[in-house]
Amino acid sequence: QVQLVESGGGLVQAGGSLRLSCAASGRTFSNYGMGWFRQAPGKERAFVAAISYRSGTTNYADSVKGRFTISRDNAKNTLYLQMNSLKPEDTALYYCAKGRTIYPPRTLNECDAWGQGTQVTVSS
Repeated sequence: QVQLVESGGGLVQAGGSLRLSCAASGRTFSNYGMGWFRQAPGKERAFVAAISYRSGTTNYADSVKGRFTISRDNAKNTLYLQMNSLKPEDTALYYCAKGRTIYPPRTLNECDAWGQGTQVTVSS
């Protein structure tokens, strides 16, 4: 079973940037699509971005298109999320997730492993 550990969260002012990382254990990281989800207080966990197993396909939530970029380095077993032009509404706990197939996972049911989350707080 793959283990996922997120890092890179923090407190940033509106308009700033952060880069999240997700380190995966095991040898199967490159065989699966990966995704980022987020959960704000009082809200359900929601899709942010996803990438296919060899980076050929990426998907984004409308709310982050043009501001966030998902990428992966299969040689390093690491998933990234570059977040630019951050807004207060981006404040949430961000989770890394492993998909069940090679395709980008866009829903919670399409994922079968989760990290513990990293907090992102954007001040106005």
